[in-house]
Amino acid sequence: MAHPKRRQSSTRRDKRRTHYKAVVPQLAKDATSGEMHLYHRAHWSEGKMYYRGKVVMEKTVEAIEEN
Repeated sequence: MAHPKRRQSSTRRDKRRTHYKAVVPQLAKDATSGEMHLYHRAHWSEGKMYYRGKVVMEKTVEAIEEN
């Protein structure tokens, strides 16, 4: 297994780590509902699940029966 001959300075280490940055998630506006959502993700709006401007699934409310 390879070992470094000299210790790497903290400056060099920090230079290498500068490429890892927090990125703000990119949002898109749905053409059908007008709601903002993450790209390439399905999202719920008014009881319906939308993906690429189309309704994929509708939320069904089950009635609770009392005896």
